[in-house]
Amino acid sequence: MDQSVSIVFFFAAILVFAGILFAVIALTKKGPRQLDVEKYRSKWLAIERQLTRDNVGSYSLSVLEADKLLDQALKDRGISGETMGARLKQLQKTWSNANSVWSAHKLRNQIAHESEVKINYDSARRALSSFKQALKDVGAI
Repeated sequence: MDQSVSIVFFFAAILVFAGILFAVIALTKKGPRQLDVEKYRSKWLAIERQLTRDNVGSYSLSVLEADKLLDQALKDRGISGETMGARLKQLQKTWSNANSVWSAHKLRNQIAHESEVKINYDSARRALSSFKQALKDVGAI
């Protein structure tokens, strides 16, 4: 009787250990993660409200903020890469319009790295439109 009880406890311990191991693997598995859509939608609306035709300073700032929001969404989705460009490249086939996403990101880079760059309201609006579609493509908004 003692031997059969020991065997039952042994197999029960194995099952418990396997269950815990399975749970740990499932919880730490790297893969696409769900995004907090309301958080992203709220931040996106703030960026859109920030861009106003009569405030030239808002043009660059809104593009920078939109790019940063998309980058955060990519990171939160678990997309790897050292740079935003590397993360964008990983999702090349995901974008509805890859060229517009790249153009918007390039505009952001010009704003961030070229001191004399001047953008107009229409180019800022186009970039925001591209970032918005990209955020939709990754399920952020």
